[in-house]
Amino acid sequence: MRFFSGFSLEGEEVLFGEFLKSYKKNPYIVAGFSYGAIKALEYVYRCEERVDRLLLLSPAYFVQKSEAFKKTQIIYFKKDPAKYLKSFFKNAAYPADSSLLDPFMKNGTLEELKELLEYEWPKDRLKSVAERGVKIEIYLGMKDRVVDAQEAHNFFKEYGQSYLFKPYGHILKEGKIGG
Repeated sequence: MRFFSGFSLEGEEVLFGEFLKSYKKNPYIVAGFSYGAIKALEYVYRCEERVDRLLLLSPAYFVQKSEAFKKTQIIYFKKDPAKYLKSFFKNAAYPADSSLLDPFMKNGTLEELKELLEYEWPKDRLKSVAERGVKIEIYLGMKDRVVDAQEAHNFFKEYGQSYLFKPYGHILKEGKIGG
């Protein structure tokens, strides 16, 4: 399996064990989390080798967000990247504890953030990938504080099997019981 990491993350695929465990040793599976889902789609679209399945874990879907929202994100990142990322990871982990992401953090770039925010999922590429016989699976958490999971689900369900998990957030984990 080939895995693409999320924005400012590296090696976080271990967090998605319940979704990836049956695919770990399969070389024909491509998966990506959040920003990595963008990279995964682009990779599969351009790939001339066999790919059986594309797994999009909480794909970064900001199409419905305003330009003002996107500009604000960039301004805050430029002003204090560490503070921005701390807040970003808190939202990404919710309802779970943000410390789950600590071992996987790396410094993301402004260019990556811009790509994440500005990416418009190309319908023609999703359709092309699906028509090649690649099974597309999309996993979303209804408690996601990074993307609008319902909007993303409505968009992606046309191209593959989209799953919405009520108790999960962006990293597809639930919070502590009673928390």
